[in-house]
Amino acid sequence: MEALSDGVLAIIITIMVLELKVPDGHSLADLARSSGVGLLTYLLSFVYVGIYWTNHHHLFHLIKQVDGGVLWANLGLLFALSLLPFTTAWVDESRFAHTPVFVYGVNLLAAAAGYFVLQAVAMRHQGPDSPLRRAVGRDRKGKVSTALLLVGLLSALAPVPVWVALACFAGVAVLWIVPDPRIARVVEAPS
Repeated sequence: MEALSDGVLAIIITIMVLELKVPDGHSLADLARSSGVGLLTYLLSFVYVGIYWTNHHHLFHLIKQVDGGVLWANLGLLFALSLLPFTTAWVDESRFAHTPVFVYGVNLLAAAAGYFVLQAVAMRHQGPDSPLRRAVGRDRKGKVSTALLLVGLLSALAPVPVWVALACFAGVAVLWIVPDPRIARVVEAPS
């Protein structure tokens, strides 16, 4: 399952980078004019995919067995992440129009929900003494992330500058750029 997930995430990154446009000229101004927005949207989406990849990898250090529920929950997460090349390209091509930014935010929220469901299904499968349950605890970081994504979504719909929504989405990425230390503590703890 991890190999499939790694492959899907690698393909997602590859598709996103193929969406970048080669500049018409040979100067930095040409790069900024033809690819500047695309590079920014690619960077944010690449960071998100990287965050999910590293946290997924750490998550499965605490999951010793999977069942059908875990497999389907993992596919749900991969489905949400597989939409990132599409929503990223739309944001790029619209030059940060409100509706594409809103849809991008919905995509990010769907990925967050997919990860939450995967985590919850895995904890239920492992039972009440799940090491994953101990690691996740009350999941304040997840709750703050969800709140920031929701504020970003509302901002994308509101008559405020679209950068407010993008700042919320980038803020979530900053929160998660370092792999979840809660899981690392449990993985490293003696049994």
